[in-house]
Amino acid sequence: MGRASSLLTPRTAAFVALAAAVGTYYGVHQWLFDLPLWWTIAWLSVVVIAAVFGLVYLALPLWRAPALWLLIAAVGFGALAAVLHAAGAGPVANFAKLAAMTAIGWCFLRFFEELSWVVLVAVIVPWVDSYSVWRGPTKTIVSEKPEVFSALSITFPVPGVEGGAKLGLPDLLFFALFLGASARFGLRTFWTWLCLTASLGGTIALATAFDVDGLPALPLLCLGFLVPNADLLWREVRPKLSRSR
Repeated sequence: MGRASSLLTPRTAAFVALAAAVGTYYGVHQWLFDLPLWWTIAWLSVVVIAAVFGLVYLALPLWRAPALWLLIAAVGFGALAAVLHAAGAGPVANFAKLAAMTAIGWCFLRFFEELSWVVLVAVIVPWVDSYSVWRGPTKTIVSEKPEVFSALSITFPVPGVEGGAKLGLPDLLFFALFLGASARFGLRTFWTWLCLTASLGGTIALATAFDVDGLPALPLLCLGFLVPNADLLWREVRPKLSRSR
């Protein structure tokens, strides 16, 4: 009993409760209330996206797990996601994809020996993502092979209807990487999570406002990492810039 009690920490209990709530919503969302367009965007941004990535926040201590364990988890959850997607269990596959990409992101975190490396990635990848979405492979997949994009993304369901907003798997990886980096390097972890989450809602709002099929999520996601930690990051990067001159 003592060991079982020690495992049921407040964080673990919160994760279980949130997972149950999110899973229930995914199961019944199409029978819930209908909302006007912008109220739907607000619901997705403030409630659904925050709840889904709240699971990543609550699981954050696992970034310290041995890299081999994280790699095994990534492969296992990736295989489970593929099986569930092939079986038509898309809602459940969403969570396996989220777990797999989170584990991969925290595996990659091991390669970032200095915080400045994370900053460099946050500065470069928005340009790569933007090119991919507007002119590169992502644009081709979204416009010509929607079934492939469906397999390589997760869905945030809209209440009252089937389907919802989609987010590509690489975005999940970078979310986990940036959040894990905030914990590893002593940054503002909660505010980083909050800004990362808000950035995804902002991307959906911008795509809706400009009436486009999709926008690259990484530009705002990278800002979600950089902005709440700007002074701490500058303190880390400035000496290196000075030495390079």
